[in-house]
Amino acid sequence: MYPTVKKQSSSSDGAIRAVRAAMRPLLLVILLGCLVLWVMMPTNTYSEKWLLQLQAKTDSTYFGQQGTTILIYTFPVLFAAVLGCVYLHLGKKLNDNKFISPKEDRLAVWKKPVLVKGPLGIVSMTELLFFVMFIALLVWSFWEYLHSGFQGIEAKAAKKGEKLWVSKLGAAALRLGLTGNIVLAFLFFPVARGSSILPLFGLTSEGSIKYHIWLGHICLALFTSHGVCYIIRWIAKHNLLNQIREWDRTGVSILAGEISLLCGLVMWVTTFPRIRRKKFELFFYTHYLYIIFILFFVLHVGITSAFISLPSFYLFLVDRYLRFLQSQRKVRLISARVLPCETVELNFSKTPGLQYSPMSILFVNLPSVSKLQWHPFTVTSNSNLEQDKLSVTIKGDGSWSKKLYQMLSSSSSVDHLEASIEGPYGPVSTNFLGHDTLVMVSGGSGITPFISVIRELIFSSSVLKIKTPKIILISSFKSSSDLTMLDLILPISGGPLDLSGLQLQVEAYVTREKEPATENVKPLQDLWFKPKATDAPASAILGPNGWLWLGAVISSSFVIFLVLMGLLTRYYIYPIDHNTGLDYPTSAQAAFNILLMCVSIAITASGAVLWNKKQNTMEARQVQNMEGSSAYQSPASFYNSDKELESLPRQSLIQSTKVHYGERPDLKRILFECKGKNVGVLASGPKKMRHEVATICSSGLADNLHFESISFSW
Repeated sequence: MYPTVKKQSSSSDGAIRAVRAAMRPLLLVILLGCLVLWVMMPTNTYSEKWLLQLQAKTDSTYFGQQGTTILIYTFPVLFAAVLGCVYLHLGKKLNDNKFISPKEDRLAVWKKPVLVKGPLGIVSMTELLFFVMFIALLVWSFWEYLHSGFQGIEAKAAKKGEKLWVSKLGAAALRLGLTGNIVLAFLFFPVARGSSILPLFGLTSEGSIKYHIWLGHICLALFTSHGVCYIIRWIAKHNLLNQIREWDRTGVSILAGEISLLCGLVMWVTTFPRIRRKKFELFFYTHYLYIIFILFFVLHVGITSAFISLPSFYLFLVDRYLRFLQSQRKVRLISARVLPCETVELNFSKTPGLQYSPMSILFVNLPSVSKLQWHPFTVTSNSNLEQDKLSVTIKGDGSWSKKLYQMLSSSSSVDHLEASIEGPYGPVSTNFLGHDTLVMVSGGSGITPFISVIRELIFSSSVLKIKTPKIILISSFKSSSDLTMLDLILPISGGPLDLSGLQLQVEAYVTREKEPATENVKPLQDLWFKPKATDAPASAILGPNGWLWLGAVISSSFVIFLVLMGLLTRYYIYPIDHNTGLDYPTSAQAAFNILLMCVSIAITASGAVLWNKKQNTMEARQVQNMEGSSAYQSPASFYNSDKELESLPRQSLIQSTKVHYGERPDLKRILFECKGKNVGVLASGPKKMRHEVATICSSGLADNLHFESISFSW
């Protein structure tokens, strides 16, 4: 049976709405304040007036010179992250069905693509606007830094006895580094999968990967220019060998900067498409150099300057450590469905408390395939229809997935498969019900995100009795064996489904065959795995109130870090240095602060996970009792009984499906024929196909088309 949906009382809803409404202006003020600081930072007004006055009031024997930077740059971002956690928690309680109504999605026009082909990929009007604003900020910052740096530079050059162009080159090199520091401040936000910052803007980590790529290119271009300019300057001064080996005791450590830049260049080179696609493992493993990159960057500039760019890295560290703790658990893998199209569906056991949205992403590690590799896959199950199961579908496209398929499809039986997971991560809310018609265009394995969307709409239609939009699924496959992926649309477990209220139209295109294949057709295989005592159902790492716990981890870890840093500064560094910055090694102080930051995060995050472990254990026992012995004593009959229950919905699905052989879909015709004021168009699959759909939606010939691309690449 499916769960009954509990609705909150109107008074409770009203109170939550009031609190969220009060929090919005506060979050807006914090974000605008941060923007003003970034704009003002390069100016003389800030450095010679505001900053000096603030330093005079905040410098203390406990925090030293870095206290001002923490107060101005680090605290507001972390405070906004904590408020964001509370805001998202209240939103989750208010909107359990995870849908946005059409009235709430007022920015749909700004989400339309304006750039399709080019170095930035598919870019919406909103993304282009923010990108231009960010570039303007960088240009403004560099110009202001350069303007102040060139003041009186002739006298300084004459005093040092060096040529004017050499002095100007050194000033420009320094300002390039300062501008790169601004970019670095934003670099880690898109890759913090469980952070609260991205959801505040309606973003997910997977959907923001392109922002991380943009920022990475800009950041390393600036830092590389920074390093090259200094090298040219040292060569001009005939002092190259001495400079590149310098590690200043109380100033800038040049050698540390060179090590950081070298690691950054290695990461940068492996991100280019030709290397990343052909040598993904090389790209994957070299990206772990970010640890050395950040560490030596902090040693290079000192902890005071690093605090400007550390907030995003701090949130990333919290997220990364929580992911590490979750990845140490062994998750129970119940079964697998092996499809003839070299596709595998893995079904994990999960606790009912683990809730997720459609199109969520799960990172999977299978030690028997590869001990080190983690791969992201779209979750195809639905947390409402399948409360005790979490499913992902894996298409055999790469070496890792092909090895898994060969392992499970071979004649030798696999009775157990060890697995670990991270996630699932997904959008906080979705706007599927906000459309009159929902068109989903997929190619190959790109159909997997849409399986979860259709299952969510099945739940809304058959259980919640909510009117759902008309669904048009356009799927392109290379061969007729790939059509078996359509069987994954309906869940194999749960109660009987009523599809009478669902308007579903499936248009499947087999492009490389002119008629159905009748020879060498492999049957679908069902594999059931034996559980081990060490395996546990997948569960939320911080429990059902994960956003509140995340806010508690961020705030408490930062408080502990400040206390430890204050004690270290007051009773160890201050007696030696007396806040002069001339007597205690800058690198040692930076290393101590990074260590204390990691210790604070580890203590609080571990405590939060252990506190929630009891609840997770209780839910895991309930799942084990629900599974009982019948699920494993007679798997075949269990599967057949599910098939029996689903026979009517499956017949309905077959009747709604039309297969076209030897042709490709005429996307322009199909999309332009869609009726309704609000037609949502989702595209998932090959880059060329997504670009084609985006071009059609942005052509201006149909104002009712609202496009969204679903992809890890850009």
